[in-house]
Amino acid sequence: MTGLFVQLKNIFGLNIATVAFGVLLLYMIFTAFLLVTSTHIESYQVTTGPLSRNETYTGISLREESVFKAESSGYVNYYAREGSKINANGAVYGLSSGKIAETKSALTADELENIRSSMLSFSKGFSGSKFNNTYSFKNQLEGSILQYEGISTDGNADSQVVTIGGQNICKAQEDGIILYSMDGYENKTVENITAADFDQTSYHETDLKTSEKVQAGDNIYTNITSELWSLIIPLSDKQAAKLEGRSTIRVKFLKDDMTQSGDFSIIKIDGNKYGKIDFSRGLIRYASDRFLDIELVTNTVTGLKIPLSAIESKDFYVIPAEYATTDPDSGSVGFNKISKDSSGNNVRTFINATIYGKVKIESDDDSADEAYNYYVDRSAFREGDAIVKDDSNQRFIVGETDSLEGVYCINQGYAVFRQVDILDQNEEYAIISSNTSYGLSRYDRIARDSSQVKEQDILY
Repeated sequence: MTGLFVQLKNIFGLNIATVAFGVLLLYMIFTAFLLVTSTHIESYQVTTGPLSRNETYTGISLREESVFKAESSGYVNYYAREGSKINANGAVYGLSSGKIAETKSALTADELENIRSSMLSFSKGFSGSKFNNTYSFKNQLEGSILQYEGISTDGNADSQVVTIGGQNICKAQEDGIILYSMDGYENKTVENITAADFDQTSYHETDLKTSEKVQAGDNIYTNITSELWSLIIPLSDKQAAKLEGRSTIRVKFLKDDMTQSGDFSIIKIDGNKYGKIDFSRGLIRYASDRFLDIELVTNTVTGLKIPLSAIESKDFYVIPAEYATTDPDSGSVGFNKISKDSSGNNVRTFINATIYGKVKIESDDDSADEAYNYYVDRSAFREGDAIVKDDSNQRFIVGETDSLEGVYCINQGYAVFRQVDILDQNEEYAIISSNTSYGLSRYDRIARDSSQVKEQDILY
C-alpha cells in the first residue's frame, strides 16, 4: 500500500511540473507573438532650435585692391605678414642683389619685450595642423624688427623705397591688407563681372611668393585698400522671389561660422538674377578667399522642434474659462454641472474634466480684460449639458466644439494629447511655441507617428 502511494505521488508531482512548464511555455509563446504582431511606437525627444532650412550659396568677393610690381630686380624678403593690416609707409618687402649682409643694430628693452611677447603668444597658440603660420609669423617678426629700426618713418616721406643693410625696402603706399597672391579678379566690379566668373573650375590663383630672383616690373604683392566689400551670389527665380524686398540680411560664413549683417539688393548679370551683399567690416577674415560659402540666415524663428508626422487635430468642447472652478478637496480644476434629482431639484455636480488647451478670446475692445476659452475633453460632457459659475446661477450650455493641433506625449508610458502652437514649418519638421498652456516642454517624449496612437493607449 505504501509503495502504491509513493508511485502515485511521483506521478502526481511529475504532472505538476509538466503543467507548470507548459503554462510557462505558452506564456512565452504568447508574449513573443504579441511582440512580433504589435505595432511598435517610435518615440521622439522634443528639442529646441530653428528649422534647418536656411539655404547655402557660394559667392564671389569683390573689393578695392591693386597688384603692385617689383621696383627693381633682386631676391625678395617678405616683411608684412600675409592677410594682416599694414599702415601706409609700412615695410612690405625688401629686394637685395644677393646674400643679405648682416647688420648690427641694438634694440631697446621695450622693443625686445614686445618681440618676446609676440613669440610667447605665437607659441601658446601654435597648432601643428597650421604649420604654415610659422612662416607668416617669421615675416611679421622681421617686419617688426625693421620697423623698430625706423624703416617706416625714416627718410623721405614721399619715397616708397629706402635702402638699409644692402636691401631696397619697399613700403606700402596706402593702408590696407597685404596678400602675396593674385587671381585676375582684382579689377572686377559689379559693373563688369560676368556669369562665367562664377565658374570655379576655370578659376586660377597665382602665388606671388618666391625664393627666386624677381625682375623689375614682376607682380609681387596685392594690397586691399578698403574695408568696404561686396559678396555676389547667384540666385534662382524662386530664391530671388523669396528674398525680394529685403534691404538687409544676416549672413553666416561657413568657413568659420561667424555671422554678420549686410545691405542686400538683387542685381542682374548677363540676364540672370544675383544677390549683392555689401559689408563694411570683417574683410580681414576672408581676404585670402575669392569664393566664399555662406548661409543666408532668413529663418530666425526658434522654439521646440517636432516632426510633422507627430501632429494631429482633435475636437474638444469649448467652455469659457470663467465657468471653471476648483474642487476644495482635491484642488483639481473642473466645472459645476447642474442637473435635476428625482424630486426635480437642481443639483450641482463637480466634473473633474481634463483641460487640453487655453486659448485667448480675441476682442475688438482694447480696454476689456483678457478672456480665455478652455478646450475640454468631450467624454466629460454630453451636448446640451448645463454648467454654472461657482458664485452665481449663470449658465452655459455645452455644445460648441473646436479642434486643436497637438501631439501624443508618452512620458508616463501612455498617450496624452498635448496642444501645440505652430510657429513655422518645412516639409518635415515644425517649430512650436514653448510657452503654450497645457503644451510641451523640452525633452518631452512624443509619438513620432500620431496615426499609430490613440488617447490613453498604454505603450509600455
